[in-house]
Amino acid sequence: MNMIVSDVAMGVEMADQVKIKVNDVDVFYGAKQALFGVELDIKANQVTSLIGPSGCGKSTFLKCLNRMNDTVDIARIQGLITLDGVNVYDSKIDVVELRARVGMVFQKPNPFPKSIYENIAYGARIHGLASTKADLDAIVASSLEKAGLFEEVKDRLHEPGTSLSGGQQQRLCIARAIAVSPEVILMDEPCSALDPIATAKVEELIDELKQNYTIVIVTHSMQQAARVSQYTAFFHLGTLVEYGETKKIFTSPTDKRTEDYITGRIG
Repeated sequence: MNMIVSDVAMGVEMADQVKIKVNDVDVFYGAKQALFGVELDIKANQVTSLIGPSGCGKSTFLKCLNRMNDTVDIARIQGLITLDGVNVYDSKIDVVELRARVGMVFQKPNPFPKSIYENIAYGARIHGLASTKADLDAIVASSLEKAGLFEEVKDRLHEPGTSLSGGQQQRLCIARAIAVSPEVILMDEPCSALDPIATAKVEELIDELKQNYTIVIVTHSMQQAARVSQYTAFFHLGTLVEYGETKKIFTSPTDKRTEDYITGRIG
């Protein structure tokens, strides 16, 4: 009996585990401030949706989590972001290694101009994750399997990644992110360029992936946020207005701005 109680308690503890902690984060592009004092805890093995009107800071915030904003010369970030308790902006952090741990899938599918096989193998090879061709083959097959794509492409691995349909290309990009064994996957409107059938496949995939990865997704679709995420953060004018369990955000938000956005009065 005690063992059962202990297992249940462990399950609850795992669900409540914080993977990424964000404390008082401000972001500036030159003199313009894009984010103001953002604070939230991103839970491990959960899907967190970022919603809000265009230009509200969702994508800017997402890019802070794996330092993609470092690629913008005029970007400046203040505050603290930790991954498993370690400051991701510490000068000792290897940014390449960080981006392997915190992978990213972009709005438009962007496969490399290489074969389907090489799209997956490339990252595993440069990160030294495979010592033999058999290891590489296993990583490619496993990543495609996890992305729900293996059965569709197993006989055409040496064809260009760009020969796939849009939805397949996006799942190839997800497989590419998975191949380097990330802990977190960031998705910036991953379905905005896809048709409804491809979108449904990606959403189904997101639901499966949360068993092994922490997922943060920017979406313009509130229906999508409601379908795929356990937690939702609502941004407005660079401020995190409200953050909590998705069901509560959509049914009984505490801030009037959240309610106005969800009901279509702002946005």
